[in-house]
Amino acid sequence: MTMLQCISPVDGSVYAERPALSFDAARAAVDETRRAQADWAARPLDERVRLVLAGIEAVGAMNDEIVPELAWQMGRPVRFGGEFAGFAERGRYMADIAATALADIEVGSDNKFHRYIRRLPWGVVLVVAPWNYPYMTAINTVAPALIAGNAVILKHATQTLLVGERMARAFHAAGVPEAVFRNVFLDHDTTDALLRARTFDAVNFTGSVAGGQAMERAAAGTFVPVATELGGKDPGYVMEDADVAAAVDTLMDGAMFNSGQCCCGIERIYVHARHYDEFVERAVAWARAQKLGDPLDPETTIGPMAHARFAAHVRAQTEAAVAAGATAHLEPDPADDGGAYLGPQVLTGVTHDMDVMREESFGPVVGIMRVADDDEAVRLMNDSRYGLTASLWSADEARAAALGDRIETGTVFLNRADYLDPGLCWTGCKDTGRGGGLSVIGYHNLTRPKSYHLKVSA
Repeated sequence: MTMLQCISPVDGSVYAERPALSFDAARAAVDETRRAQADWAARPLDERVRLVLAGIEAVGAMNDEIVPELAWQMGRPVRFGGEFAGFAERGRYMADIAATALADIEVGSDNKFHRYIRRLPWGVVLVVAPWNYPYMTAINTVAPALIAGNAVILKHATQTLLVGERMARAFHAAGVPEAVFRNVFLDHDTTDALLRARTFDAVNFTGSVAGGQAMERAAAGTFVPVATELGGKDPGYVMEDADVAAAVDTLMDGAMFNSGQCCCGIERIYVHARHYDEFVERAVAWARAQKLGDPLDPETTIGPMAHARFAAHVRAQTEAAVAAGATAHLEPDPADDGGAYLGPQVLTGVTHDMDVMREESFGPVVGIMRVADDDEAVRLMNDSRYGLTASLWSADEARAAALGDRIETGTVFLNRADYLDPGLCWTGCKDTGRGGGLSVIGYHNLTRPKSYHLKVSA
């Protein structure tokens, strides 16, 4: 029997462990879920909405326990209060738009024919959620999938082993049938085998590029849709008419919050020459004011990274950049233990020959480059194999929107960053993956269209 272990970044202890299901046990669980899905889909939409909203509130009732539990599992400081605000915002929004988003699309009706398109649930949806925002990323798919009439199998990352259990417990207590929303513990080999056996009707995966590639390979030839939200190297661009102080506060928070472990975190910043020196000075001061330490301490603003190997990757990128000529502006933090605890870093003198400006860091380091104009900024922003978000800073909305059309990315921000609006489609391009979550489009991706061409009169 394979045991899955969550190694806490706080002190390196085994915080939680669970036995992984065998292929046969997992297949039997999914079969039971499949049998329950039809009855769930037959319930009125407003009943499914009510039960999902009750499940969301039940998670909120657990928040005082969840916040320190998350600190132990993945290192986020307790001062930030967990994820419930974003979790609830996303779930409630998807509930609010359900009736409209899932309504029949009327094509035409006269005295002879009635034509329309109906959205039907896929059936059983596998949701594979990551550790960095384990509640918010999961609810992006869990809420609309259930509301649309799907049953959900939730598999969480081992680093946040307890999150799926808590979500399932809350939703079951709220009245969602246990077979309809099921948390499972699976190792990679069993997950791969289940995908190859066409066990699920749709898959949503959030995680690494390598993980997304593995999911697509496993599902290849089954024609099961696999939606992926993968890596990022999100840029910020500060133009000559930007509010520099506001840009520093938002972009640096986007770079360092959650120890830089954000899907749409800022990993590289391009600043117009007019503001470059001021921006760097302010950015270094911002980073120096952060407090690295025990995430259970309310004074801590940056906790440990989720695992020592993640911190090792960031250290290696930083050291390689400095060896190639970059300047590191912050001295090592006294709390940096050479393991999971890693302090923030600001790099200048960076180029796109360096991995720190090209490959995902997913840690508290950001490179800043001087640019002469919009064309240079766009060229550098697009010089990436990723495309999730880009953050533009200007007083000119029309200029920013025109630049946005040229940037290869899923979302364009103006004068903000690192935020997911549930009314907008969350999507990416290039190696960031394909598909789209939340918004009306999120419902479209969690259902299949079925056309009705009804002759009503001879």
